[in-house]
Amino acid sequence: MMSMSFDELLPLIFIGLMGVSLLVYVVSDGYDLGVGMLMHRATPDERDTMVASIGPFWDANETWLVLGVGLLLVAFPKAHGLVLSELYLPTALMLVGLILRGAAFDFRVKAKADRKAMWDRMFIAGSMLASVCQGWMLGRYISGFGEGWNYPIFAGAIAIALPMAYALLGATWLVMKTHGELQEKAIEWSKIAFAPMVLGLILISMATPWISETVRIRWFTLPAMIAVASIPITSSVALLTVRLLLGAPAVRGALCWLPFALLVLVFLLSFLGLSYSIYPYVVIDRLTVWQAASSPESLRVILIGVCVTLPVIIAYTGFSYRVFRGKTIELDYA
Repeated sequence: MMSMSFDELLPLIFIGLMGVSLLVYVVSDGYDLGVGMLMHRATPDERDTMVASIGPFWDANETWLVLGVGLLLVAFPKAHGLVLSELYLPTALMLVGLILRGAAFDFRVKAKADRKAMWDRMFIAGSMLASVCQGWMLGRYISGFGEGWNYPIFAGAIAIALPMAYALLGATWLVMKTHGELQEKAIEWSKIAFAPMVLGLILISMATPWISETVRIRWFTLPAMIAVASIPITSSVALLTVRLLLGAPAVRGALCWLPFALLVLVFLLSFLGLSYSIYPYVVIDRLTVWQAASSPESLRVILIGVCVTLPVIIAYTGFSYRVFRGKTIELDYA
C-alpha cells in the first residue's frame, strides 16, 4: 500500500478534527440540553441549582459546534453546500432552539418572580427543540439523505432517541454535580430515561444496516465484523454498569461521577462506529473526503488557523471545567 503525501493526508486531518469537534459538542452540549429538558420535573429552587450546574460551561460547549461547522464550511465546501441544502429547515429550527435557550438562560436570572416560570418554559422548549432537530439531522445524514418512506421513519426514530440519550446524560450529570434531594431525583430520572435510551439505541443499530447498503457491507463482512462486534459488546457492558450503579449507594458518594463517564464512553464508541461505517465519505455514497475538500493550498492555510484557535478553545474549556469542578454552588449574576 502506497503511503499518502501530505496533501492527500490533509483532508483526513480535517475530517478528523471536524468529527472530534462535533463529538465533543454532542457530549458536552448534550448533557446541558438534557438538564434543560429535565427542568419541567423540578421545583423552582431545584431549577436554579440545575441551571447553576451548567451555567459556567454551556457557552464553552457550544463553541465546539461553531468549530465543527466552521471546518465543514472552509475545509469541505462541497459537502457544506449539500448538507445544509438538505438540512436547511432543521438547522434553522435548531438555531431557534439554541437562541431561546441562550436568551432564557440570562433573562430568567433577572426576571421578576411572576416572569421566571415563563423563561424556564422557554429554556425547556429550546432544549427540546434543539435536541429533536439534532436527532433528525443525524438520521438524515447517516442515511445519506436518501428518498423513500423508510428514510423519514429512520430519521424520526433518531429524533426521538437522541433527546432520550441527552436526558440520561443530563440526569447523570446532575447525579455528579448535586447532592441531597435533587441528587435523589436525578437518580430516579436516570432510571426512567435509561430503558427508552437503550431501546432506541438497539433499534437504531438494527435499522442502520437496513437503511444503508454501505453500512451493511461494512458491518457484516469478515474479518472486519469481528472488530466491529467489540463496539456493541463494550457499549453493552458500560450501559449495564451504569444501570447497576444507579441502584447502588456508592453513586451518592465517591462514584457519583462514574455513570456520566461511562455514558461518555458509550457516545465515544458510537462515534467510532459511525466513523468506521461511513469512511471515506463525508456524505455517505455521495462525496468522499477528497472529492469534498478544498484545494491543498487552502487547507494548508486553514490548518495554520486551526493550530492557533484549537489550543485556545481546549485551554478555555479545560480551564472552565477545572475551576468549576465539584458540586454545584449557587450561581450569582448580581
